Amino acid sequence: MKLNIHLAPLMLYWMNGHHGSHPVGGINYPRTLQEFDQWFATEQACLDCLQRLRWPDGFVCPKCKGRKAWQMSSGLIRCVECHNDVSVVAGTIFHGTRKPLKLWFQAAWYVTSQKLGGSTLGLKRVLGLNSHQTAWSWLHKMCRAMVRPER
Repeated sequence: MKLNIHLAPLMLYWMNGHHGSHPVGGINYPRTLQEFDQWFATEQACLDCLQRLRWPDGFVCPKCKGRKAWQMSSGLIRCVECHNDVSVVAGTIFHGTRKPLKLWFQAAWYVTSQKLGGSTLGLKRVLGLNSHQTAWSWLHKMCRAMVRPER
């Protein structure tokens, strides 16, 4: 089962808990590429963002529903109750990727900031990907992740 973590910049708004009002650029999501680069300068910043999106009210173990956990040096999160190790990217479109999360976030920014969405060739050029296949696969994964289930 894939988690439906939306990557559009406006989704950063929802992770801050402002569900009833309109998002504000620069506060709830980055307005510019420069802001984007500041917000997501490191892999850890990207992981922190995913953790807030996945568990907006704090960690919940998928196995035992425990709420206490330790951050492991390996990057995994270990539940204090059942000792289950959980990855923030498990069950997402990022699971199993060999590319940095920062590159994935840049891809999401590119796709969502284009008027008509991104193209495979554009994604390949902007990110400096070597493979057309990778760009195509990423674009399709992101498009599937951004579709609202009720649609």
